[in-house]
Amino acid sequence: MSNSLEMQARNLIKRVNPCRIVPQRQMRSEPWQGESLIEIGTRTIFSEEHDMFRESVRKFLEEHVTMTEMDKWEEQGMVDRDIWLKAGEQGLLGVDTPDELGGLGGDFLMTCIVSEEISYNGTSALGFSLQSDIVMPYLSKYGTDEQKALIPALTAGEKISCIAMTEPGTGSDLQGLKTKAVKDGDDYVINGSKVFITNGYMADVAIIAAVTDPTAKRAAEGISLFVVDTKTPGFERGKLLKKIGMKGQDTAELFFNDLRVPSSAILGGESGLNQGFFFLMQELARERLMIGVQSISMLEGAFERTRAYTKDRMVFGKPLIQLQTIQHRLAEVKTEASVGRAFCDSAMRLFMEDNLDYTTASMAKYWLTEKSHLNISKCLQLFGGWGYMWEYPIARYYADSRAGMIYGGANEVMKELIARPIMS
Repeated sequence: MSNSLEMQARNLIKRVNPCRIVPQRQMRSEPWQGESLIEIGTRTIFSEEHDMFRESVRKFLEEHVTMTEMDKWEEQGMVDRDIWLKAGEQGLLGVDTPDELGGLGGDFLMTCIVSEEISYNGTSALGFSLQSDIVMPYLSKYGTDEQKALIPALTAGEKISCIAMTEPGTGSDLQGLKTKAVKDGDDYVINGSKVFITNGYMADVAIIAAVTDPTAKRAAEGISLFVVDTKTPGFERGKLLKKIGMKGQDTAELFFNDLRVPSSAILGGESGLNQGFFFLMQELARERLMIGVQSISMLEGAFERTRAYTKDRMVFGKPLIQLQTIQHRLAEVKTEASVGRAFCDSAMRLFMEDNLDYTTASMAKYWLTEKSHLNISKCLQLFGGWGYMWEYPIARYYADSRAGMIYGGANEVMKELIARPIMS
């Protein structure tokens, strides 16, 4: 980070006490009570320090994530590496990773703010959340000292990371992994493949899930995670995958052909052997909540763009918004977005209190992703033919929001998880 921006980010973040939920909560309104669903200064879970941080994130995105940049990223299938460096300088990476490990030491709500603002902005090309909210918690919580030493470079955007779990034949079934890591002397030799890996093409560091004990009584008890430098011989990248949405986000196939790594590459070292599934389960609640956070924020951003469009668009000699059917549709979308926001913020508060359970996280992921996509579809309809044109942001919102129901565990799996305690 540049010294001035780094100090600004760290000083601002340190003003937020991670153990404190918002003071003077009664003085803040909820977003549906204000003029805009994305208005800064609302939501009772936040403080003035959070608002200041949000303003800095919003300004950064307005300056560096323009339509021109998004078009370029979508054409090449990935962002430019310098946007990662700029994000690191601004203090947008590793926000709630402990500062003694090289993160910024903020609270969970601040890392949510980064994801929310990216979603409001309407770009899905930035894989910041994958790095900050999935990879870095694995390293900070379970990593060896050597593995934790990667954190400063990840926080600075000097290194990009990915996590390689999904395989062509397994999807959401993590216990059905086929990638194997076979012990050979002091090393492990990894063979297999992964697919749909966010940041996979640009990654400098990968966390790879592999079977280390195929004879385990339960498949979950034979999985380990490996922290691997992607320059290691045997680590190969396939083509960038072409998607119906999230076109600017680096999503790749990965192949491991006799990829030899030392035993020290196991996440957590030798004590992490065959603990991979346990590590994954510990972090999935956060991952699924973050998908919900991003999804409801996309809907709020889409709603505000749609409202603005209906005020400007003239039909039959008057603004589109003056038609009662349009007013009713906007009322439907705002209500569902507001209900979703209330539940999402409650789940965020539970996480802050270390009380978020898997059922709540699964409900947030399932309901918020589904409602987001369905209501963004309603918004797109109000644009008429222009809503189907890629040059209009609403088209990106629509295509991008569909993925939320698939990744992080398909919504059908979420319903299974929600149903289990109902049956007990």
